[in-house]
Amino acid sequence: MARTAVHAADILVAGAGIGGLTTALALHARGITATVLEAADEIRPLGVGINIQPAAIAALTALGLGGALAATGIPTREHRRLDHTGTTLWTEPRGLAAGHPYPQYSIHRGELQLLLLAAVRDRLGPDAVRTGARVQAFAHTRAGVRAHTHHQATGTTASFDGRALIGADGLHSAVRAQLHPGQARPSAAGVRMWRGMTEVEGFLDGRTMIFATDDRAARLIAYPVSTRHAERGRALLNRVCLVPTTAPDDPDAPGEPDDSSGPDDSAFHRPARLDDVLPHYAHWDFGWLDIPDLLARSPRILHYPMVDRDPLPSWWHGRVTLLGDAAHPMYPIGADGASQAILDAAALASHVARHSDIVTALHQYETARRPATTAVVHTNRDMDHAERVTADPA
Repeated sequence: MARTAVHAADILVAGAGIGGLTTALALHARGITATVLEAADEIRPLGVGINIQPAAIAALTALGLGGALAATGIPTREHRRLDHTGTTLWTEPRGLAAGHPYPQYSIHRGELQLLLLAAVRDRLGPDAVRTGARVQAFAHTRAGVRAHTHHQATGTTASFDGRALIGADGLHSAVRAQLHPGQARPSAAGVRMWRGMTEVEGFLDGRTMIFATDDRAARLIAYPVSTRHAERGRALLNRVCLVPTTAPDDPDAPGEPDDSSGPDDSAFHRPARLDDVLPHYAHWDFGWLDIPDLLARSPRILHYPMVDRDPLPSWWHGRVTLLGDAAHPMYPIGADGASQAILDAAALASHVARHSDIVTALHQYETARRPATTAVVHTNRDMDHAERVTADPA
């Protein structure tokens, strides 16, 4: 049996996704060191486009990342609702145009993760993120917490001691599973969801997000995500197709990697064929945008499960708590999952810095964040239901 090494750290963070990396940066900004334990051997830019809301952009800007975000993402100006013929039903401003002091950014999830990773390694040191270290279990010790990790490829194990453990290890969190054994399975929405990206010559004003639906409750969300493409007069268009189904996805299938990077692409999606999605949109034609052609030119079509979990009665026990998707996975309808993880990270760091007793700090963090994120989970469920009922009153 491989020998188990023991390493000392301050705050341990399970998962080097958006939530985990932001936690490390937010703690460092307050003079607190962190070690991030990541299952993947190599952190690669997985996923597709996501949106980061203004409150979360404010938190990232406070960490000195405003310029890097502006160089990568698109500051979304408008949300435009359409029917399947491309007719505009209504519009509403977003970000700065809506009066917020910070923009809303549409950005490639992998680009954001690598941006955060580079900042962590630059500020906290190259060993601040330990790859190949999947947290499998933890135990409270006299002085703190010991996290036990496993490296899948080699079979080796290691343990890390810290003052506290933050479970930011995603939808299928091992930390959550130990805090809440026998937890319910993820809840499937009854929606098939396909994602992909396509480079196009241009897209409206380059800063608009569209949301279109037809009378069968098929939905399409699309928006540009790349400043680099915009500077070349192009648009890298992220799109999400959502179609109701009477045979929902397996709720235990892996979810989108908003808060845990995972070992490889296959951990988060299943490749899909054009024939899986195209029949639902064959009758769509905006005139200024050919939807079937857009789907056909997508280099990859990825099938994600649309799931969440029922909100937990608690996140925290002793010196261990949860953050991001490990704490509150939510439907992507509100475009808020990664933003809530960032806000979790900022709040956690604030409370850890404010309270000398780590147990009190984690309790206060949960008191501040759990009611807010519970409300978002329920709101996103209500939004999904309302959108489908509105599209298909029968």
